Amino acid sequence: MSSTSFSLNDLLRRKLQTVLVVFSLALSVGSTLFLLLFAEKVGLGISLVVEGKLTAGFSGIFAPFILLLAVLILSAGGVMVSFMVSMMMSQRIRDIGLMKATGCPNDLIFGYFFTELLVVTFLGCLIGVFFGLVADFASTSLFGGIGPQVSKVSFDFWLILIVFVLYLVLALIVGAKPIFDASRVKPVKAISPTYYLGLSKESGSKVLSKSAFTLKMALRSLVRYKSPTIKVVLCLSIVFTLVTVGVAGGLIAGQTTKSWVERAIGTNVALIAHKDVCNQYSQLLKEFSAGSMDLQFNYTNERYWITDGLLDQLRFMHGNTGVDARLLLKTFAGEVQGIVLGDTTNQTTTVGDSRKEETLIIGVEPDRVLSTWLLRGSFLRSDQTFEVVIGDTLSTTMFSEPLVQRMKIFNRTLDVVGICIDPINNGKVVYAPIKTLQSMTGISRPNLILVGLDPSANRTELLSHIAAVVHAQDQEFSVLDLDSVLDGSLDFLAYVWSSVLLLPLFSLAAASLCLVGYVVLTIDAQRQEFGILRAVGARPRTVAGIVSGQSLLVLLSSYGLGVAFGTIITLLILVQEPLVTVYTLLEIAGWLTIALAVTFVSSLYPAMRFANKPLLEMMRPG
Repeated sequence: MSSTSFSLNDLLRRKLQTVLVVFSLALSVGSTLFLLLFAEKVGLGISLVVEGKLTAGFSGIFAPFILLLAVLILSAGGVMVSFMVSMMMSQRIRDIGLMKATGCPNDLIFGYFFTELLVVTFLGCLIGVFFGLVADFASTSLFGGIGPQVSKVSFDFWLILIVFVLYLVLALIVGAKPIFDASRVKPVKAISPTYYLGLSKESGSKVLSKSAFTLKMALRSLVRYKSPTIKVVLCLSIVFTLVTVGVAGGLIAGQTTKSWVERAIGTNVALIAHKDVCNQYSQLLKEFSAGSMDLQFNYTNERYWITDGLLDQLRFMHGNTGVDARLLLKTFAGEVQGIVLGDTTNQTTTVGDSRKEETLIIGVEPDRVLSTWLLRGSFLRSDQTFEVVIGDTLSTTMFSEPLVQRMKIFNRTLDVVGICIDPINNGKVVYAPIKTLQSMTGISRPNLILVGLDPSANRTELLSHIAAVVHAQDQEFSVLDLDSVLDGSLDFLAYVWSSVLLLPLFSLAAASLCLVGYVVLTIDAQRQEFGILRAVGARPRTVAGIVSGQSLLVLLSSYGLGVAFGTIITLLILVQEPLVTVYTLLEIAGWLTIALAVTFVSSLYPAMRFANKPLLEMMRPG
């Protein structure tokens, strides 16, 4: 029989051990692959299959989130594999001692166990790829249908191969060390109980000497078995950090980004324009979630102009909270270099270049706009003429220091006074005073009106009345309720953040397997102690209580560390003006509590199963 088949038979003989190692690795691989496939769908993937989705402001939130989650998942995966392989070798250390006592060389022992590692690693990576593809399909099916059409990116073979090879190599590297160390243990040490599981001398202090017996026994075991305890605490801490970042950061950032979209598009707003302009404006807003589109449109057509009569009727109509007349144009905008004074040298430095880009120009009346963007800098003022506010994407693609530079449109140089986060035209937008825009182009009338709707009024009747007034002026004009477009953008954000919240589930399941492995390991090391306890009259629930107490102490310490670090990291990467409500805090606390409870409950099965075994079977070596 070959050494490979012998290793396979050994793995099959130790089914629980093998399953724990394979599936903990598979869940790490699956979560990483799902994360990268998800990033491809929103245009932030490493291969940039989908381009043009999300403005620069939104990408500035999603990209760090994806990078941070990827680092945490990869770190957790490496620690999990190292812990699981160490657990596997700890239970084989006596076998290694016997093999070495019979004259088996170190390299043969290493090769034997490395073959087992190669088998379980390959299976774990293969199953993990399957998990990742299934999770990606499920995410698209569950969340993609509730909002705008999510881009169906075909599976990138090279991306899948990169993830597979990355984890295969990582697992073999981190798994080889405990095998290498175990293969070089002296036979006397390997067979000795003092070496088994890294058993250390018991602490001389009387920890909680007057406390309950169960808690004292649990603490005593944790102190004695320092090596596996430290490893599992490190592993669970990383996982709970990942869960905290995914849940807390995801919920807070999700609410915040939704508020950005609502403020930019506006709630309870109706769009009035020629039917062609209505369709064009809707498509410009949808670029945020659907990606860039080639939208050729003649905004200067006189058929699209709004008459003064229609404007006056709308402004005096009952049920309106405001009328925002706008002029939409599209042209090439140019960057104008700026001069910056050094803080320490007092010397001037020129910043910027002479870049040009086609962008959407929107003329507005500064004191009548219905939108309230998230701004860096300030918005337009009615007493200033030659100022502009630019979109967040345009500020990064065309400017070096936008707030100290100027821009040129229609051969006129204007000061950049603010940067707004706006989904329209995917952030490639410039807001200018409408009078300034009219004087530069010679277009005397707006081509679009936004009307604020009174939330207390009957929405259906109010829209019907507005439509009747508009059609009386011109049958080619239409009324579009922008809430329908807003809902599409919000649904897309809901899909994105709902997918992010799926990621901690993978790692949480893998962490549960690690905790189960730790419980199995400590039970195997304390068989004789628990057997003696049972022999002198201890009940099964006492044994189960001791094992469960060990799990709970390990879990609580890991939970505290993970939540603390996760909260700090979340606060460091949070967006500007985070929207945090009491409901959001309660939801975060609820999810984190559920994560703790699920992980603890998963560790009870091996404890209960062992505690109810007959006395002779309990003391028999596993």
